[in-house]
Amino acid sequence: MKIAMIGTGYVGLVSGACFADFGHQVTCVDKDEAKIDGLRRGEIPIFEPGLDALVASNVKAGRLDFATELTAAVGDADAVFIAVGTPSRRGDGHADLSYVHAAAREIAVALKGFTVVVTKSTVPVGTGDEVELLIREANPTADVVIASNPEFLREGAAIRDFKFPDRIVVGTDDERGRKVLGEIYRPLSLNAAPLMYTARRTAELIKYAANAFLATKITFINEIADLAEKVGADVQEVARGIGMDNRIGPKFLHAGPGFGGSCFPKDTRALVKIALDHDVPLRIVEAVLAVNDNRKRAMARKVSHALGGNIRGKTVAVLGLTFKPDTDDMREAPSIPLVTGLLDMGAKVRAFDPVGMEQARAELPDITYCNDAYACAEGADALVIVTEWVQFRALDLGRLKAAMKQPVVIDLRNIYRAEQMAAHGFVYESVGRGSKA
Repeated sequence: MKIAMIGTGYVGLVSGACFADFGHQVTCVDKDEAKIDGLRRGEIPIFEPGLDALVASNVKAGRLDFATELTAAVGDADAVFIAVGTPSRRGDGHADLSYVHAAAREIAVALKGFTVVVTKSTVPVGTGDEVELLIREANPTADVVIASNPEFLREGAAIRDFKFPDRIVVGTDDERGRKVLGEIYRPLSLNAAPLMYTARRTAELIKYAANAFLATKITFINEIADLAEKVGADVQEVARGIGMDNRIGPKFLHAGPGFGGSCFPKDTRALVKIALDHDVPLRIVEAVLAVNDNRKRAMARKVSHALGGNIRGKTVAVLGLTFKPDTDDMREAPSIPLVTGLLDMGAKVRAFDPVGMEQARAELPDITYCNDAYACAEGADALVIVTEWVQFRALDLGRLKAAMKQPVVIDLRNIYRAEQMAAHGFVYESVGRGSKA
């Protein structure tokens, strides 16, 4: 089938490349001429493992191309996916739908023949209704179905998530729309792709509810970690003990410095605003946001405590800046309030991240960036592990200790064992497991 993908951000580019890999003919459209020129040269604007090879192979096969104008791509398409950004609107936390609305208006005048227009961006409930209204106002004779098809991709594992999904949610009551989207996703399975058909508004709410629930699990185990430290329990064993209950499950029960990224903070805030607009306060989700914000700020105090409560003039090495490994995404990363807090307390900060330092410089310009973990640790009074990159899981502890001024490690991801660090002479702090010297 012929597909037009409007937007070449994270969701648009990954989805477009994967659809092309299924055998569909895909054109990815973006107004950013520099980005499109780069993609045509094989330059991928985001870091996602395997995406560069996937794009290159499908471009070479003639199934994937790029454009700055949508008219031709939309006119030829069986389905048009809207995958533009929906950032938090400045000042009130609502999702900013200006890019979605602009795309809908442009798509409307380019439609030819029967077309399914699909919202893949994360949007508030009712956005599909507004998209349909805008399209029909701009092109009253358009033979079009508006559907919702939310994405459930994890950064760092997006290609696998797309090709081996838990479920594919398709929100439309129109049988023609369901048939087109069923055909688009048919290559996922020899028997039947895991398609779940719902009403459009239900599909839109499923996305927000899923992210809010996962954010709640993270925040819950982080609060349990704080209690575990006080009572002398091990939060990792607690998480394993409750996660083995199949009603709970083990995923998203890893204590740490709080959640960040492009989805959870933005989508939980937007869900709270949607609910308030409908006079349905979501107290649990509101608490999740407040607890997570406070936790990220508290991490700097945790570092200060490990150094005796005064870090003025001391050097702190930070390993990992992106909000999670295998991505260069710095949006709402826990490292930002951590580093800002350390600087406010008078510390000097050195940092290393395998792929995120270019993006980090815009957020954190007043720190020193290093070439590797050991250079980062050189002369440091403390070292903080913020992002659990695989490169940090097997550091040479002897070399690390020799590089540091003081052997103090604050492990915010619980990568190492306390007894292992103590045996190497480190003062070691982790999350929800107490201290070992």
